[in-house]
Amino acid sequence: MLTKKHRFQGPAGLTRVYQKGVTVRSQFCAARFTRGKRTEFRVAVVVSKKVAKSAPERNRIRRRVYEIVRLQASGYLTNEDVVITIFDSRLSSIEHSELQEIIIRLLSQIKEN
Repeated sequence: MLTKKHRFQGPAGLTRVYQKGVTVRSQFCAARFTRGKRTEFRVAVVVSKKVAKSAPERNRIRRRVYEIVRLQASGYLTNEDVVITIFDSRLSSIEHSELQEIIIRLLSQIKEN
């Protein structure tokens, strides 16, 4: 799990990212981000009920993505606020290496923009 300083605290930050953010997409998910005045990055992972009906499956997807972000984000993110939105339930069952490629591709697109 990400440390508290790397997570959003309340809905205000998410609203700002949704309103003013830039979106990068992949096949299974999208990341919307803004650059802020903070010195640390913040990340949120959103999995809706449309993606997976059961809470354990949504949580499994969320935990898998958070773990990859925790390990890889320091090389790609500096002061960004990032909201990763998942829109395919296959992320709960694909191989870890394939999921890691998808998330790293998103993070590198954020770094390029």
